[in-house]
Amino acid sequence: MTSAVEERPRDEAPYTLDEPAPKVLGFWDQSAFWANLGVSLFAFSGAYTVLAPDADGKPTLSIVAGIVAMTAGTILGGLMLGLAAAPGARTGKPAMVLLRGLFGAKLSYLPTVLNIAQLVGWGTFELIVIADAARALWDGVPRWTYVVAAGVITTVLTIWPLGSVRLLRRYVTVAVMVALVYFYVQLVREPLPDLTQGSWGGFWIGADAALAVSISWVPVAADYTRHARSARGAFGAASIGYSVTQIIAYILGLLALALVAGDSTKVFDPFLNVSLGVLFFAVFVLREADQSFANVYSTAVSIQNLVPRADRRVLTIALGTGITVLALALDIGDYAGFLSLIGSVFVPMLGVLAADFFFGRGRDLARSRGVSGGGPGWDTSRTAPSRWGMVVAWAAGFVAYQLINPGTVSRWAGYWEDVRDALHFTPQSWMSASLSSFLVAAAAALLIGRIRRAAR
Repeated sequence: MTSAVEERPRDEAPYTLDEPAPKVLGFWDQSAFWANLGVSLFAFSGAYTVLAPDADGKPTLSIVAGIVAMTAGTILGGLMLGLAAAPGARTGKPAMVLLRGLFGAKLSYLPTVLNIAQLVGWGTFELIVIADAARALWDGVPRWTYVVAAGVITTVLTIWPLGSVRLLRRYVTVAVMVALVYFYVQLVREPLPDLTQGSWGGFWIGADAALAVSISWVPVAADYTRHARSARGAFGAASIGYSVTQIIAYILGLLALALVAGDSTKVFDPFLNVSLGVLFFAVFVLREADQSFANVYSTAVSIQNLVPRADRRVLTIALGTGITVLALALDIGDYAGFLSLIGSVFVPMLGVLAADFFFGRGRDLARSRGVSGGGPGWDTSRTAPSRWGMVVAWAAGFVAYQLINPGTVSRWAGYWEDVRDALHFTPQSWMSASLSSFLVAAAAALLIGRIRRAAR
């Protein structure tokens, strides 16, 4: 009987967690992948979020202030994404399996379940965004047709994930760049309003909004960089490739928002109303499938941390079908706040991982084996011992995040507002929830690690 390893192409992702990950993605393959993920329809439809809207939905920041805040948040988020990418390249392990070395095998199941939940949500979200954008292009067919078509394309891409990444580099990236340049030329020629009208208050709220989008990819970065040929290339491709295109896309989205007087429901209109706009906007709509593809594929890989011998092809087909059904039944407002809440747990988790992998236990293990940097010896086995100290550090960072920005889920936000009142703590406008929680978690991880080493 022919084994799964023999049947699988050598340059394709393994079917199960027991198989080794081929190192076949070069710097440009990865750069194109992350660059495409940086150009999302959400950068257009959600551009208003970096303007720090108030309780009534009115922007606080001016367009210029929003651009600066978005750029700052994206650069910070890109660096964090790079930090999440490098360990995957060094160990050859996917993201949730890496957490076995950080928290222990059994304790890694908690962030794995949370990641599965958020990825299913984001995958559903992307199908809804694709369907809505496609209807803006042509509403001659029912919405469900677009949802189903997007679901089928997403599922097909997940069957050959590394082949899909190479396909992006060869064809899609070029088309996306051409479309971006075309729309920049067209929108700049329009009579733009005063882009400085507004304030700079809430700068870090806007920066956090952009940073949060970058951070949403942190829990999946290693799923792709485990196939990278070098850790340095993985870091550079993720941090630079993603940041550059997200900044370009958000600025374009903010210019479109300015042209429709801040009405986020009409933000697609400036793209569709220019000459050949429908044609070039269709490129963005079709390209959006790589977002849903990444979410579904990484969901399957995350599930494999719980069930290592599960075949990712079977998982992705089931998941693709599942998010299609959800997209047919839900709308964005049903769970957007919940997704933001789940996503906030991964910022401090990255702080703990980066501190422990590069400066803590990971570095100690690497030195004991005579190599530089973290990685070699990082225990990703199914028997990796529990490390409660790192869970405590993660929790400390999570609490710091919630105290500064508890989100919009009413009961949850109300609870943390009560905690703030009890502590007599008032978050200041200069505080970044993401950056603060990352630093608190990293510092706690280093401190706990040092205490444990001293106690030996």
